Parts: sequence; C-alpha cells; structure tokens
Amino acid sequence: MVKIISDSTCDLSQELLKKYDISILPLNILLGEQEYRDGEEITPEEIYRWSEEHKETPKTAAPSIERAVALFEPYLKEGREIVCFSISETMSSSNNVMHLAAEELEAEDKVWVIDSANLSTGIGLLVVEAAILAGEGRSAEEIARKMEELKPRVRASFVVDTLLYLYRGGRCSGLSALAGGALKLHPRIDVKDGVMGSGKKYRGAIDKVILHYVADMEEELKNAKPDRVFITHSGCDREVVDQVRDYLQELHVFGEILETRAGGVVSSHCGPGTLGVLFIAN
Repeated sequence: MVKIISDSTCDLSQELLKKYDISILPLNILLGEQEYRDGEEITPEEIYRWSEEHKETPKTAAPSIERAVALFEPYLKEGREIVCFSISETMSSSNNVMHLAAEELEAEDKVWVIDSANLSTGIGLLVVEAAILAGEGRSAEEIARKMEELKPRVRASFVVDTLLYLYRGGRCSGLSALAGGALKLHPRIDVKDGVMGSGKKYRGAIDKVILHYVADMEEELKNAKPDRVFITHSGCDREVVDQVRDYLQELHVFGEILETRAGGVVSSHCGPGTLGVLFIAN
C-alpha cells in the first residue's frame, strides 16, 4: 500500500493521522537561537508567550534533508511507494527538501512529491483524500494525478483577530496593522495559486466577524464536495467554534465537520484568534 506523508503544516489532528496512517515531517520553529520541531517539541501557546515577551514573530524553517531521508527510508525498504505533501513552494523550501531526500535515497521513481499550493488544512484536505485512495489500493501515480486535479478546487481562507503577527512576519505593513487595530478590522486571507492574499475586510468584534465570514461562503459551501469540511483555528473561544459548527451542520451538506487546531507554523504567522473554514469545491 502507498504510504502518505505530509509536512507538519497540514494541521491534521492526531486522531486523523492515526485513522488514515499518515506520517508527518515536522518543520522547525525558531524562537531566537532555539529550534523546535513543529508539533513535537513546542505548542502554539508557548509560541504566543515567547512572541509577546520578545515582540517578534518566530521564524520557521524547512526540515533537514537528513530527517526526511530517515522518515522515507523504512517505507522504501518495505517496497512501498510514497506520496508526500508540502506547504506551498512559495512559503517554504519543504517541497525541495522532499525531492532532495528522494534523490539521496535514489528513489525518485518511488517518491511522488506534491506541492499543495496551500497551507494548513488546505493541505490536510488533499492529504486525507490521498490516504483514502491509498487505502483503496491505488498506485502512487494514480493518487498524484488525482491530487493535481483536486488542488485548484481547494478553498482555503481564514480571518485573523490581530494583524500584529502578520505585520511582525512582514506580511502586512505597519500602517495597515495600526489602522486595522484602531478600526477593529479583520481581513479575510485567501490562499490562491499558493499565495496568501487579503480579501474582504470585516469590522467589529472577532466573534461576530467569524460568523459573517462563514455566512459569506454559504453558496460555495452548499455546492462543495460533501465528504468533509474543516474548521481550523488557532485558539478561538469554544462558543464561537461551536456556533460555526452549528451553522455548517444546518446546511446539511457535509458528511464530516472536522475541527483542528492550527499547528506551530500557521500559529506563528497568524496569531491567536484566527479561524478558517476549508473545503473542496465540486
């Protein structure tokens, strides 16, 4: 059976990783001079504390080739093919690391590397689809071809509570961050063609903003691929998350409504209070 691997930015829960036999290659999070493996050695809450204390956004870095080789090698020795997923190439060199690891193992014909052109559970949606196909006995080539068909149909967006983390990470100007804070503006961030871009700007308290954001997607959600939808957040109030879940349930579209916490990489760049609803369009 084909082995499915993703870098840690897919933000899938431990339950989903276990259910679908998905392995993770963690990116690195740098707090000053100290380096931690995303999802293994540090939590988003620890990242937030460090960021507030030092008034800067942590840096993130791709995994080492050695770590990728160590992850791939046992499966290749078992005679298995591998399909692995990376965060968008425009955001990290994780994809290149996976290619180099395959070359190091002289297994370029056995390892299929997918540039998700996405982040967070925008990647996770593809990873789960691939794992289901692997469970059905599909070949790595078949799975990779299907993923390329699905990639343009992934809808990944989120709203942020604070622009401070995007500003510290160089993803918005200081003027925009100041104006956004003063006016209580919360931009919708959309991922298109592997790049994050700012969309509609909402104004007001974040709990109300999140519900407006979800309601704005109603027509798209009603016409989505019905298998599953993700609610992915970086530490929102339980009541708000439950309201989003209730809204999605009342649409009577999705077989599964899955909630996940954003991992260290996404949390580092977007900050606390971020929430996204992610799905695949039909």
